[in-house]
Amino acid sequence: MSVYLVGAGPGDADLLTLRAAQLLAAADVVVHDRLVGARVLELIAPHTLRIDVGKIPGTSNSQADINELLIELSQHYDTVVRLKGGDPFVFGRGGEEALALSRAGIDVHVVPGISSAFAAPLLAGIPVTHRGTSHGVCVVTAMAKSGSAVNFERLANPDITLVVLMGVAQRASIAAQLRRGGLDAATPVAVIECASMDEQRVVRGRLDELADFDVASPAVIVVGRVAAIELGLADVVEDLVATS
Repeated sequence: MSVYLVGAGPGDADLLTLRAAQLLAAADVVVHDRLVGARVLELIAPHTLRIDVGKIPGTSNSQADINELLIELSQHYDTVVRLKGGDPFVFGRGGEEALALSRAGIDVHVVPGISSAFAAPLLAGIPVTHRGTSHGVCVVTAMAKSGSAVNFERLANPDITLVVLMGVAQRASIAAQLRRGGLDAATPVAVIECASMDEQRVVRGRLDELADFDVASPAVIVVGRVAAIELGLADVVEDLVATS
């Protein structure tokens, strides 16, 4: 008995790992999230059973229900794939599912995926770390467990890039907390919608403008000096050659 926890990446099927594509073609059943890209789902074999367990406010499957479903499916199918957006272990609850499966005596195999935390800024031309501009990067979700609030005041550091997942609805509060924590109102901010997809859109501005950005989920928020950078492919190649 085994279950494969597979990262679907940010959305574009071209950004899947080879292992992920192979498993989608060979799976007996695929249990997938709501935001997995349509082109990724097209890689699933026609005969394969598909089960959508995407979390929608008000009608979501609980995590406990999903865990039990995976355990049950593993008793009846040889190849069960749990397909999760981005990377399974970057705010994807992959750890919870892996623990539940392991406790039930089921082998768990993990296939990493590209997280939107890094893919979205990159595809917008934003390096999350940049020499002389950012000393590091902090990735955080605005959706804490059981409704508890994330303390963004403690994350206010002008030398660190802050990448916020699932934070669009809380963007006004996030901006206010970061300013109370000491970030300057003029700190650059970027929001990347639908990263890697045809609908990708980037909105840039200042921290004191974030609350008024006309943006919608799914989106990634980048806060920090690097958010003012917009590197084209030619710039990236030239920089890599110069530093190699």
